[in-house]
Amino acid sequence: MSSRTDTRERYLQPAFLICTAVLALAGAGMSVARQKLGLYLRKEPLPLRKSLDALEEAALAPYTVVAKLKIQNEDVVRSLGTEDYIQWVLEDPCQPSQNPTRRVMLFVTYYRLPDRVPHVPEECYTGGGYRRLDTEPVAFRIGSPDDPRDIPGRYLVFESSGGAPLSGAPRFPVLYLFRVSGEYAGSRDAARMALNRNIFSRQAYFCKVELVFNQAFTAPTRAMAVSAGERLLTVVLPLLERDHWPDGIQP
Repeated sequence: MSSRTDTRERYLQPAFLICTAVLALAGAGMSVARQKLGLYLRKEPLPLRKSLDALEEAALAPYTVVAKLKIQNEDVVRSLGTEDYIQWVLEDPCQPSQNPTRRVMLFVTYYRLPDRVPHVPEECYTGGGYRRLDTEPVAFRIGSPDDPRDIPGRYLVFESSGGAPLSGAPRFPVLYLFRVSGEYAGSRDAARMALNRNIFSRQAYFCKVELVFNQAFTAPTRAMAVSAGERLLTVVLPLLERDHWPDGIQP
């Protein structure tokens, strides 16, 4: 029997035919779902309404911007997965000069085509030579006392471990949260779940807001860091919602 005949017979085996039929039906089903049900498994880019670089400094009061940092290493930018970001060092003049929360680094990254959720601080800092000492979920109470909102997020603590880049404090806390297509998420898994729920919209986005308290030589306590984070987020998040994040996801 020729090799051509053997190949043809293998292709006619029941198992192969069943698998082919299943794949064909699955492909047809996804096509029908996209056309009839309006499902969008691949999203279109959704740009910011206004660049993060244009964040209104005067509206950050009482905070003042003391430094605007840019990542110079192209490999780091590629690893970040976006060029829509700001790294600003802010100062709160309402706090005493020795208070370790007086200065904080605000690090905001925006992803207009959310095909993945990139590295979170748990990975970025440990990959940079820091040890992670603590990880906890946290709810940030922001807004006025008359109209508070609870925003999910995470609280981390890192410590320098020899080869880590120098920062002000050998130990420092990091707070972060996600904004995903109009809702907040407190972890990478929660952000992925929010993206997966958004299958009926042709566009989606997510943004990570990170606060790093590494500008002093002593580390703030958890209570100090969370309280300072809530004060700053009460100012920053409404600005991002009003001026920068898209109004809504287009159907």
